[in-house]
Amino acid sequence: MELITETESYYKNLQELSLEEILSSINKEDQTVPLAVAKAMPQIKALATAIVEKMGRGGRLFYIGAGTSGRLGILDASECPPTFGVPYDLVVGLIAGGDTAIKKAVENAEDDLIQAWTDLQQYQIDENDVLVGIAASGTTPYVLGGLKIATEHNIVTGCIVCNTDSPIAKAARYPVEVIVGPEFLTGSTRMKAGTAQKMVLNMLTTSAMIRLGKVKGNKMVDMQLTNSKLYRRGVRIIVRETGIDERQAETLLRKYGSIRKVLELTKTR
Repeated sequence: MELITETESYYKNLQELSLEEILSSINKEDQTVPLAVAKAMPQIKALATAIVEKMGRGGRLFYIGAGTSGRLGILDASECPPTFGVPYDLVVGLIAGGDTAIKKAVENAEDDLIQAWTDLQQYQIDENDVLVGIAASGTTPYVLGGLKIATEHNIVTGCIVCNTDSPIAKAARYPVEVIVGPEFLTGSTRMKAGTAQKMVLNMLTTSAMIRLGKVKGNKMVDMQLTNSKLYRRGVRIIVRETGIDERQAETLLRKYGSIRKVLELTKTR
């Protein structure tokens, strides 16, 4: 059976299209992705609920993937500490082939059924944690093997795939299947499938962090103030939340180095 993600593009003779036609066609296809994600909302909610429950008890979230899927997991994991002020080992992304594969494809790395579990051992993953496999095809051995072994160790598993009835979806306790259809460029799952996966990842970690109390109102009060832009954002948050003037907000933020701390102090005054 041919995978949906590998089926022929609706667009023919791409090399004969004008630049405007290429761009508008890609955009047209991209507009279908949010609709596909919306159809998967019950599955997304189920996985998010499991993640919140485990993380609320001190557990961690792990992603495993290969190629684009692996890179997207690493991207989402790496953005959690600066955005929400959480430890770097709370959300962990692993890619087949290791760090080298982030920038350069590692030959045959995704074909090993055991390697994902081996990679996870350095983090001492256990039944307190959640493991999410990311694979557009739903067949990647690196991801499939990792999920199966994790299940044997009573670890909660989920996945994000873009094909129906895939082996990976069947192996995960909480599968998320976002069916985006054929890619504009046949088989290029870094396009619609990758966009869908990124959207779901954003939903999972953002919703989890909100439920874990890492957000106040709609503000990132625990974000790391690692550059001037973020520092200015922090000052604006304090001004808006407390009503104090910008100079005072800046003075307090420099003193305490934490938006949340400043908000707590000003609240008690």
